[in-house]
Amino acid sequence: MRIISYFFMMLVAAGAAMGGANDAFADASMDRVLEKLDPEERAHQACSLRGLDAIRKGTHLKAIDRLKTSSRSLATFKDNVVMANGAALRAGKHWYALTYKCTVSDDQMKAKTFDFKLGAEIPEDKWEDFGLWK
Repeated sequence: MRIISYFFMMLVAAGAAMGGANDAFADASMDRVLEKLDPEERAHQACSLRGLDAIRKGTHLKAIDRLKTSSRSLATFKDNVVMANGAALRAGKHWYALTYKCTVSDDQMKAKTFDFKLGAEIPEDKWEDFGLWK
C-alpha cells in the first residue's frame, strides 16, 4: 500500500498495548501524524485504524496486525468514501481477502463508518503477486 502504513500500524499497535490512561496520548500522537498527510492518504489511514478495530470485534480472527487496502486491486477515495475491493488482512501468519466501504469525516481525520466483508484465506503461493509477506 503506502510507505507510511507500516509506521502507522506500529503506532496503532503501540497505542493498543498502552491502553487505559494512555489512550488520549496515543490518539493525540495519531492525530499529529494524520494531520501531516494529504487528504486521500489521511482517509485511507483513518479507515485502516477503524477497520482493524471493527474487524477484531466482528470476526473470529485473532492476532490481527495488518490491513493492506490495495493488495489485489487499488482502493479508491471519492466524496469522503474509501472503497477497497482488493484489500487484505493479516491475522497470525495468514492473509485473508477483504472488501470494505469506509466513510470519513470532512477533514478525513476520523472514520465514521466501516462496513466490511471478510473473504477466504489467500494461499501463500499468491502472496508475492499481491505484495504480501509473512
